[in-house]
Amino acid sequence: MKKRISISDVAKALGISITTVSFILNGKAKERRISDALNRRVLDYVKKVGYKPSQLVRKPAGRTKVLALLLENIADPFFSEVGRYMERIAAASGYQIIYFDTASDANKARQHIQLCIEKEIDGLIVVPPEDFEETVEKLKQRIPMVLFDRFLPTVEASYVISDNRKGAYDATKYLLEQKSKRVGLVSLYSNQTHIRGRLDGYMDAMDEFRMQPFIRKLSAESRREEIEEQMVEFMIDNKLDAVLFATNYLAASALKSIRENDVAVPRIVTFDDHILFEHYTPAISVVVQDVEQLAQKIMEALIGEIERKLEEVSEVVIPCQLKVRESPIS
Repeated sequence: MKKRISISDVAKALGISITTVSFILNGKAKERRISDALNRRVLDYVKKVGYKPSQLVRKPAGRTKVLALLLENIADPFFSEVGRYMERIAAASGYQIIYFDTASDANKARQHIQLCIEKEIDGLIVVPPEDFEETVEKLKQRIPMVLFDRFLPTVEASYVISDNRKGAYDATKYLLEQKSKRVGLVSLYSNQTHIRGRLDGYMDAMDEFRMQPFIRKLSAESRREEIEEQMVEFMIDNKLDAVLFATNYLAASALKSIRENDVAVPRIVTFDDHILFEHYTPAISVVVQDVEQLAQKIMEALIGEIERKLEEVSEVVIPCQLKVRESPIS
């Protein structure tokens, strides 16, 4: 019995990917920016060999109405909350969202994206890990995509982010206006734009008030115990009377160490809220990102690109809000 020709056989014979063959056979060559020459070559070949897609698995040409959201940490309260809002907005437009956790690993993110392309996902929302510029540059020609939380300065791609610089500036200015003289910043070793923006905002305020900056950068790869120890040493050695934390998980770790080591740091502000901070005594002030607006603008940009209502690159920056709670913790 003659073996039935598969899509894999077609791709192998032509020296191209299964995904490319699938796009062409489903009438998506133009949408996916596949050349007319390659489109004709594939169609001529399948006609010649008599390839026929299985009716059981063949999808009609058009959209799957499925979007993929790639987050660096699904368990993070900020990301999970934005994801919930996105799901509601997507559902109202007839779309579903599937989630992937990249753990800030570029290779893992690429594997997830390849799966999305093979499954003909309509669009991607990506929190890009470091060293992801080349991947995004290639992807933007193949599939509608919006970057979220951070952007890539060397790549022209749509993004929706918070105004991290202004948020950090407002938080630092608030601490300085409370008569704090030695305001420190605890952040991460990172070249990503959201972390850099928070450092820049802190420096803007310190320069404006002509105050000496105190900055401690930590490695996200370090053990929690090491991070806690380094933060306590930083606060004690520099006699800080206020601290801005660049992330909520750094702040959560610091609060534990501050109590255990009886460190006197009268004022604390951190980026991104957490249920812990509101119920801490006294409650911790936070820089809040507008998750509802972020989700709304992300979905508008992505669905607009998918449905060809919006073709230009979207660069959206959403203001943050400083939520002042009780300040002294000692």
